[in-house]
Amino acid sequence: MIIDRVEVETINSFWKLELLKEVYGLISILPILTLLLGITIEVLVIVWLEREISASIQQRIGPEYAGPLGLLQAIADGTKLLFKEDILPSQGDISLFSIGPSIAVISVLLSFLVIPLGYHFVLANLIIGVFLWISISSIAPIGLLMAGYSSNNKYSFSGGLRAAAQSISYEIPLTFCVLAISLRVIR
Repeated sequence: MIIDRVEVETINSFWKLELLKEVYGLISILPILTLLLGITIEVLVIVWLEREISASIQQRIGPEYAGPLGLLQAIADGTKLLFKEDILPSQGDISLFSIGPSIAVISVLLSFLVIPLGYHFVLANLIIGVFLWISISSIAPIGLLMAGYSSNNKYSFSGGLRAAAQSISYEIPLTFCVLAISLRVIR
């Protein structure tokens, strides 16, 4: 079998196109990683500011032992939380007890998908972005209810109901404000 130069060039160009598709696939992950890094840094800064402001209001010394100016206090708290003992209720539903908080956190993280971070920097460019954001963020109270109900304890259940009611009471005015602005812009 004789392969001429044109066939070899065709095969090589096809291989390069496939390689470029894989490279572009890896590059498309970069905005997601950038968003996760930004959210993480934002949470660390907000926690640090909250501790510093609370300390100044209460006229006490704020976090200062973990790193310079207490900047690593949130990381120390997260590390402590990771290594704490996971206590599961003996009479409750263990699967719901584990899934409930995950649903609450995942719905909050998914709501960042439709927020435009720049002119051409949106993770999910959807026409219905605002409505998707409202629907995804309204899933969090279900996770709170699941976590409270699954422990088979009346106090945990009432705490879950209270947390879900508080979350819903914040979401209703927020939804009305966002929808009023959206409907005004659509005209």
